[in-house]
Amino acid sequence: MNQEDRYQTTSWDGGQVGRQAAGQGPGGQEPPRSGKKKRAERSRSNPFLSFLLWIVIVVVSSAVLAGVGWMLANDLCALNKPEKTATIEITEDWITGTKEVEKSDGTTKEISTVDMKRVAKALKAEGLIEYDWFFQIFAKVIHADEKIGVGTFQLHTDMDYRALIYGMIPSSKNAETVDVTIPEGYNVSQIIDLLAENGVNTAEQLTEAAENYVFEGYAFVDNENLGSISRLEGYLYPDTYNFYVGGKPEVALRSMIDNFNNKIYADPEISQLLEDYEANSGYTFSDAVAIASLIEKETDGTDRDKISSVIYNRLTNAGETNFLLQIDAALVYAAGRPVTQEDYTTLDSPYNLYQHQGLPPTPIANPGRSSILAALQPADTNYYFYVLGGDGKHIFSATLAEHNAAQAQAGN
Repeated sequence: MNQEDRYQTTSWDGGQVGRQAAGQGPGGQEPPRSGKKKRAERSRSNPFLSFLLWIVIVVVSSAVLAGVGWMLANDLCALNKPEKTATIEITEDWITGTKEVEKSDGTTKEISTVDMKRVAKALKAEGLIEYDWFFQIFAKVIHADEKIGVGTFQLHTDMDYRALIYGMIPSSKNAETVDVTIPEGYNVSQIIDLLAENGVNTAEQLTEAAENYVFEGYAFVDNENLGSISRLEGYLYPDTYNFYVGGKPEVALRSMIDNFNNKIYADPEISQLLEDYEANSGYTFSDAVAIASLIEKETDGTDRDKISSVIYNRLTNAGETNFLLQIDAALVYAAGRPVTQEDYTTLDSPYNLYQHQGLPPTPIANPGRSSILAALQPADTNYYFYVLGGDGKHIFSATLAEHNAAQAQAGN
């Protein structure tokens, strides 16, 4: 091979290598391809199995949802529940807050809201519902927290959600009630104890309401000087009441105040007497109630007008008592216990009418209608003294000498 051929061979080899790298055969031609094409492999699912799986999922999901829905519907509508009666008590500490809403007549009223989570748990614990969370959802939709109130309620498993909610409204027929008779002459403390004994509410809650709750709409209630139960003294009208067990303490007290307002303060007969009384005597309505409370505690039931005359005679004339009423019942009210002989001179209280002239600062009891009428219409006498005789009747006297003789006769 000559030198020139060697260079040509080298040149050819380089070109050939380049064309082969580019996928061309000798002479620039592409290399022949096989007649069979290689297909990309791919997985294909069975369409029948996919459809069958979809059907199974739909059926199972529908069955689950239908089962859950049926259970919730059973609970909601009180279906298929074993017969049972349960007592649910909602107390003051279940109240989460209060708000004022405007009524159609333009006035406002106070609405309390109840903790529905506690209500739902109590219902579930008693077997009245199964799903407390579902009950809470239903209760939220119908604003049950503003309807349910404090009280003790008799509920049944045949009551659906709505019936349970409306059965826990204090005015409902399911609310447990108790009849309590308030005797004439009971003071506020005695009334509170009586209400507590009958389950109306606790003595502590009733006392708090008597001391500090603002009872609006009554001209005779002192809402300025809060902090003492004596501010309601004289205005809790003695009568028989039907109270809600576990009800709001202010509601129980208001029912007695409202009864006093209707039967005494707003009564046409007494209103006319009161108008004449205030115009001619110089005393006020609250004075008349205070005098009536003294009469109530001192009367034997037949001599109210005479005892009333003794009180007015001592109030308006120095006589032999120097404007001192000297009524034991007021001293007992001040002491809050049976009194001793020493109390007459040493017990420091404006209710000690042996030491302080005039009327006590408030009534000492809650008088009935007869004593209030006697306070407004005292008998016309010159009596300044009375003592209880051996027959249970009072002996009235005009002078201290007569009184001492009557005491000796009565064995006092």
